[in-house]
Amino acid sequence: MSLTEGDYAPDFSLPATGERTVSLETLKGKPFVLYFYPRADTPGCTKEACAFQDGLPDFSGLGVTVIGVSKDKMKALEKFAEKYTLEFPLASDPDATVIDAYGAWQEKSMYGKKYMGIQRSTVLVDAHGKVAKIWPKVKIEGHAEVVLKAVKALG
Repeated sequence: MSLTEGDYAPDFSLPATGERTVSLETLKGKPFVLYFYPRADTPGCTKEACAFQDGLPDFSGLGVTVIGVSKDKMKALEKFAEKYTLEFPLASDPDATVIDAYGAWQEKSMYGKKYMGIQRSTVLVDAHGKVAKIWPKVKIEGHAEVVLKAVKALG
């Protein structure tokens, strides 16, 4: 399935850090950001998570929930969140069902070997449950600020 801007956001319900559950149902009527990352506590993923954490007061001030999603198990996510004082939920999708539904499960290649993995990407969903913006193949530097700018443009 290929998600495009203007589509309704695919349904999801995932366990998240802080003994939370994140779901499309509980977010109904509110805009939110789902960002997909390969692995907790790796250099790039840490940098991205910390950038979203730094921008959290701005996102929260606009009524927007930020959620990080990876295939990591809950124990690894809890450790990662604690280590970097990440207040927003990090959700665990071990079978990549939600990751795939949002278009982040992609064929990758390393040293000529092809494999399936998470493409670092971000999806902004508006208050009506529609995909407002998709950022595939995210470059970490300045990304959280770009997402915040798009959130502000939602009005």
